[in-house]
Amino acid sequence: MEPRITTYLEVGGRRVFAGALEWPGWSRSGRTEDAALQALVDYGPRYAAAVAAAAGELTLPTDASDLEVVERLKGNATTDFGTPAVPPSADDRPLDEAELQRQAGLLRACWATFDAAAEAASAAVLRKGPRGGGRMLVAIVAHVLESDRAYLVRLGGRHQKTPGAEVMTEIAGLRAMILDVLWSRAHGEPPVRTPRARSGTVWTPRYFVRRSAWHALDHAWEIEDRAIAPP
Repeated sequence: MEPRITTYLEVGGRRVFAGALEWPGWSRSGRTEDAALQALVDYGPRYAAAVAAAAGELTLPTDASDLEVVERLKGNATTDFGTPAVPPSADDRPLDEAELQRQAGLLRACWATFDAAAEAASAAVLRKGPRGGGRMLVAIVAHVLESDRAYLVRLGGRHQKTPGAEVMTEIAGLRAMILDVLWSRAHGEPPVRTPRARSGTVWTPRYFVRRSAWHALDHAWEIEDRAIAPP
């Protein structure tokens, strides 16, 4: 019998997120707990393809009975808006060197999937509608860049904009800094900066990876789903 996928639920008033605890980036939502868990199962093959070699020994569930819910969290307005926002307690665990390497590999794979989706859609038109609210490709790329810049603050670092820099150059520099800060935090260094926004809570390295990986994949899949080949 294959081991079950340990999962947590973030339960808001109108939306529920289900996330695979050991597989950052694999998180989907639904109107109910059952719908969120089924969405997680449905997106399993897509997640495995996205992280590719970094998936390692991932065994995909065939149905929701293969998921083991080990924690339920109370969501908030951000949850209902459509973004996971509450860290599971498992993300407080320290990272040893092997797990740090694995998590960083998964994060890089999710970033690469987003980059590939954006590149593939560069000559396409994105279908307008509720999926993404009609945001165009350039705006999606800029949004993901600025979100990761804000996430870095929650990890305890800071990346300044470079005036006049090309977007991909800016993204590369930001990601290099993220990995540097991730390494230092995972090895016990305190955060250099404390975020002032909202609660001012500093994210753990595990939760940073979970949030950034989810955001990259969510928008990669949005781009893929909305892209219409040019005539």
